[in-house]
Amino acid sequence: MDHFLYRDGALYAEDVPLAEIAASVGTPFYVYSTATLERHYRLFDEALEGMDHLVCYAMKAASNQAILKTLAALGAGMDVVSGGEYLRAKAAGVPGDRIVFSGIGKTTDEMRLALEGGIRQFNVESEPEMIALNAAALDLGVRAPITVRVNPDVDAKTHAKIATGKSENKFGIPIARARAVYAQAAALPGLDVIGIDVHIGSQLTELAPFALAYAKVAELTETLRADGHDIRRLDLGGGLGIPYTRSNSAPPLPTEYGALIRDTLGHLGCEIEIEPGRLVAGNAGLLVSEVIYVKSGEGRDFLILDAAMNDLIRPAMYDAWHDIVPVIEPEAGTEQQPYDIVGPVCESGDTFAKQRMMPPLVAGDLVAFRSAGAYGAVMSSEYNTRPMIPEVLVHEHQFAVIRARPTFDEMINRDTIPEWL
Repeated sequence: MDHFLYRDGALYAEDVPLAEIAASVGTPFYVYSTATLERHYRLFDEALEGMDHLVCYAMKAASNQAILKTLAALGAGMDVVSGGEYLRAKAAGVPGDRIVFSGIGKTTDEMRLALEGGIRQFNVESEPEMIALNAAALDLGVRAPITVRVNPDVDAKTHAKIATGKSENKFGIPIARARAVYAQAAALPGLDVIGIDVHIGSQLTELAPFALAYAKVAELTETLRADGHDIRRLDLGGGLGIPYTRSNSAPPLPTEYGALIRDTLGHLGCEIEIEPGRLVAGNAGLLVSEVIYVKSGEGRDFLILDAAMNDLIRPAMYDAWHDIVPVIEPEAGTEQQPYDIVGPVCESGDTFAKQRMMPPLVAGDLVAFRSAGAYGAVMSSEYNTRPMIPEVLVHEHQFAVIRARPTFDEMINRDTIPEWL
């Protein structure tokens, strides 16, 4: 469910017409619904009700500080994967004891940053990282709380580029070596081993891979406890998918996911952490764009938009589908026709959809990309010297620009010309 609905023939974000935002800030732009963000966070929190738990939002999905503050006000923790994300979380008012640091390539500087600023835990991904973290903690005179990320060799049944739990993926410690790695961690005086971490991928649309992975985590918990480790926290990652098209069957609900966690891990008495990102932010955001031209080609027509692959890279990178709808609702019975929907960037890969059925559109019409709140703005760039597009947050009847579009002068003046030129 989201809060982007047609009213009186026009698409609204909560109580604000999208056309009104377009007239104010120009196109293209991202727009987020506060009500949808809050609802999706609460679905996860309520799914784990009765269990000791913390929902840590995966910031990589959408990291604007206004989004972070919205979720932090509800009690969300944050899952960060860089020093920059850590500082963003802190700037948004999230305390260190609600920040989890994930990622396979943490530098010593990032470790020190989090140790000095406060951290809930590091999700350690390798023995070299573990040794480096131990040295950083000892140098600062503290102990670093850690979980060890195990790779359970489970096929998440998702896109190869966002699968993370198979043996050939770069993430985590092979689960077969977990006992030896935990023994090594326990012997390092700068580390406090508190739990286990697992994350098998993103955009999962069925529960079976989670069930397989969590069964392995449950068995490993019992084994490590028998070895003398005080395993008291299980970080289960994120990954639950969203419907990118309304014609698809819906992925499992957070309530079903929560029930699976209870069934597979509830008997262990551990605190549970989950790290949803896409399901919190994905359907809470739209990308709104204007048609520049309608071009007739050889055997096909093109809708050329002012949004491009640098604004929304998912279709070019993952062959991802986004529903694309007109901002002005077509009349019932309007005949549709196929268009290739493309952007103005000088690459054939700048294509959002091929032969997509749409009502007839003309230059100046607005269209909205649904389910664009996750991995949209955060993955955008200034390729072709195209400005980063505005982000807008809606709350009921009001809206605010939460990231402004830079001017060309601001973009160009970031460059520094050496004195010999």
